Amino acid sequence: MTQDRLDQALFRAASAPATTVTTATHDIGLLVLRLVVGLSMVGHGTMKLFGWFGGPGLDATGKGFTMAGYPAGDAMAVIAALSETLGGLGLALGLLTPLAGAALIGVFINVLDVRGLSAYFPPKGVELEVLLFAGVVALTLTGPGRFAADHYLPVLRESRPRFAWFGVLLGVVVGFVVLLIRD
Repeated sequence: MTQDRLDQALFRAASAPATTVTTATHDIGLLVLRLVVGLSMVGHGTMKLFGWFGGPGLDATGKGFTMAGYPAGDAMAVIAALSETLGGLGLALGLLTPLAGAALIGVFINVLDVRGLSAYFPPKGVELEVLLFAGVVALTLTGPGRFAADHYLPVLRESRPRFAWFGVLLGVVVGFVVLLIRD
């Protein structure tokens, strides 16, 4: 092959549209991310719901929500704890991933507002919250991969981008609506 033909072949290959190739390695990476982020959120939710893992339980969490300016602190504690627990479980299983992502995105918008963005690194920073939030958004947009319950739901497998953006938008809208009712 002459240099001219080689250059033309390389140009065509470089200018060809990108194709999405899903490999087992890609899906295993998504599985690991889903398990770590999702189960971390399940842990946070059950700390609030049941006081597990040294958590405060619902009464103390409700008082914390009231002190943070949310009306009906006890009800908000239940909503937040269920959102974290069920959203995290959905993310870990890869089950209804766009809805699980929406639940967690709404939670993180409120967490970051309450914690404030004055410091990024510990002890008063939001580093962990930002990392978990980024993981949730990434999984909501990319999907859970083949090793997930969603892989067996044809509607989610076939319309992934539409549902992914819907999940992100739903989470953002609900998160900001909840912020609007906060004092």
